[in-house]
Amino acid sequence: MTDRRAWALRCAVATLAGLITSAAFEPIAWPVLLPLGVALFGWSCTGLTVRRAALTGWLFGIAFYFTHIDWMRSSIGPDAWLGLSTLESLFYAAAGAAMPLVRRLPAWPLWAAAVWTAAECLRSVWPASGMPWGRLAFATIDTPAAPAVAYLGMTGLSFALALLGFLLVHAADRHAGGTLWLRLAPAVGLVALLVVPAVAPYDVTTDRTVAVAAVQGNVPGPGNDILYDSRGVTANHVQATEDLAADVAAGRVERPDFVVWPENSTAVDPFDDREVSAGIRRAVSAIDVPVVVGGLVDDPEPGHILNQGIVWDPVTGPGDRYTKRHPVPYGEYIPFRDLWDPKFGQLALITRDMRAGTRTTPLRVDGALVGDAICFDIAYDDVTTTQVRNGAQMLMVQTSNASFIFTHQIEQQFAITRLRALEAGRWLVVASTNGRSGVIAPSGEVVASADPRTTAVLSERVGLSDTLTPAVRMGDWPARLLSLAALLGLALGALAYRRNRHDAGVPTEPAPTPSAVVPSANEAPVA
Repeated sequence: MTDRRAWALRCAVATLAGLITSAAFEPIAWPVLLPLGVALFGWSCTGLTVRRAALTGWLFGIAFYFTHIDWMRSSIGPDAWLGLSTLESLFYAAAGAAMPLVRRLPAWPLWAAAVWTAAECLRSVWPASGMPWGRLAFATIDTPAAPAVAYLGMTGLSFALALLGFLLVHAADRHAGGTLWLRLAPAVGLVALLVVPAVAPYDVTTDRTVAVAAVQGNVPGPGNDILYDSRGVTANHVQATEDLAADVAAGRVERPDFVVWPENSTAVDPFDDREVSAGIRRAVSAIDVPVVVGGLVDDPEPGHILNQGIVWDPVTGPGDRYTKRHPVPYGEYIPFRDLWDPKFGQLALITRDMRAGTRTTPLRVDGALVGDAICFDIAYDDVTTTQVRNGAQMLMVQTSNASFIFTHQIEQQFAITRLRALEAGRWLVVASTNGRSGVIAPSGEVVASADPRTTAVLSERVGLSDTLTPAVRMGDWPARLLSLAALLGLALGALAYRRNRHDAGVPTEPAPTPSAVVPSANEAPVA
């Protein structure tokens, strides 16, 4: 096979690998494809120069991320979709560039998996506040591997899945020595370890229970625009809460200990708007228990706004608050607005920047310590696990998915949310404006849920726990250690790579034919 044809084959395989990996997530949701996608990514990047491996990695990233967050194209706008997808794809280009380096090290699948995971961790926090969507672990709900997240955390589970993919590349490498079955043994052993928690899940002790009601008031009009009738949204949640109070008074429903309203249940400042404030007070008075209201609150600094969960008590009024920690760049604020203030497309609608919160402790709601996450917060490692480590006995997610109501973003976020319940070992209550609301057990099981674009109230008794899972105890240490391992692997691999190229002079060996399947670690890269 000529060099040009071999190169074209690698590019095609990298693109296919990206599409396969995307299919592991919603809406297709075939997580069994994850190791195959990573394996094909690894194969397409080996036996190449760093520059060519970066390009194949980029092709993987383009195919994966453009399809994975395709929901952004119709919900936020094609400009944001193109920009964010292109940016995120570059992290896979960097991971691809690293493959020819770490491929030359002993136990190279471990180093390669560390590089993959480090890239995931980096893009989850940078640039701006990062974008965690698309981490391998996020595709594992309803699989035998999902319970392992309580032991490994999201970062550890992503590492294990990436390692499985690279071990498959190793198994397919006839130059690695031994029989095929012997080369497959590490992959088989890893799979066996991953499914052990499914047989023996981490035991979480429930100390007591509380009754919680999640209100999904629905969004008037087309359903995908929270600002179409923002006062109507608030009125819907007020009415649903008053109906709940009537059901409680009639004995049809147990009186909740507290009620959760979603993000954007009021899109105007409830402290300044008399009509909205009166409606909230009326609802809270009717149910006569605290209501956690999701509201947009004017920041003291002009040009900024806060996205908050506000504990509204029937006696003392508004009190404890949580402010969204991870506003969405180009969705809720414009990064570097002083340097670039776009006035086109959907970006022109962002006239005020949402300020990020800093709270890492849970809210106190009627005696319970409740960790809060607002919408995309749930995808970030430093929100729920930090609050659980600081005492949260249960979790809640206040979300407004109205913009995404006709897309598969809703199911992607709900899958992440279920995994967070598993990871933290906590009951989790989701309140959404118009879908998808739900009550999730520490096992990740959905105990109750509401259909999208409906008005519903979910009343369930949930457990409170002080037990900390290994994942919560470890915190961000897996990310730190794997990032350090990736840097060490890159340094060692770069030395080996340069030495090999120096010894070989100009690369002379052609790319392997398809029958060779995988190049060995000692083959000179394709120029």
